[in-house]
Parts: sequence; structure tokens; C-alpha cells
Amino acid sequence: MDQTFIEYLSNQQCSRQWKGFLGAMAQEFSAQLPETDLRLLMQRIGARFADLAPVSNCQSIADLQTAISGIWMEQDWGWVTLEEKDDHLSIRHNCAPIKAAFGTDSLAWTPAFLEGAYQRWFHQMGAGQILDVKQSSDADTLGCVEFRLSR
Repeated sequence: MDQTFIEYLSNQQCSRQWKGFLGAMAQEFSAQLPETDLRLLMQRIGARFADLAPVSNCQSIADLQTAISGIWMEQDWGWVTLEEKDDHLSIRHNCAPIKAAFGTDSLAWTPAFLEGAYQRWFHQMGAGQILDVKQSSDADTLGCVEFRLSR
């Protein structure tokens, strides 16, 4: 697909009314805090978001994927794909508007919002006390980011 189309569609992921504000906020955060602190802050914000939008009682990975995707889609934040692997659960968040909302320079720390939300949801389901969610890929052009739930 032509990169121009991809950039256009990616830019549509965030409402114009929020782009300037969120971009300025991201620049100020970056100017005031080191990346490690920004990631911790975004993880805490993600956990708070998950507390405000808890997942229901899910009986399977498919149920959990549907529940979490419903929360994200309701917010226009994409959807998730969960896949069991031999030694971890793969969490692929698709089409997060982080680049459109916060800018390219924030991509090193804004995915931690998703990491924090997923960690809290797994904690709510009983797995978070012994398993951790960790980012395992950078965000791509379309806002897709991968995480791993493992020991």
C-alpha cells in the first residue's frame, strides 16, 4: 500500500480537537521527564483506565479478547488479538492512535499506556500477580504494538 495512504489513515485516528493539546502535552512531558519515568507514568494511566473499564468474567482467551476489544473499539482505540504461545500469551494491539495523538517523538513511551491497561486487566482476571505484561515490539506505522504476558 502507498505510504501516503497509510499516513493519511493514521492521521485520522485522532480527532483534530485533541491533536494540538495532546501533542503539546507530550512535548512538555518529554521535556520534563526521562523516558523511564514517562513509561511508568503511562503505565499508571493505563492501569487507571483499566480500572474505569474493567473486563467482565471471561471464561476463555477468546472471551477476554472480545471483552477487551469491545472496550478499545468503544474508545476508537483499535482492538486486540490474543494468541497462546508455548511460553507466553501474545497480545497484539492493533491500530492504537498513539502516533496520531501524541506524535512520532512519543512512540518510545506512549505504548506503556497499553502495557499498563493490559497488566491491570490480567490482574483483574487473576493472572497479573504472577505474570507480567511487557512490550515486545515498537509501534508500527498503523499503531500496532505487541506485548507478551509471561513470567
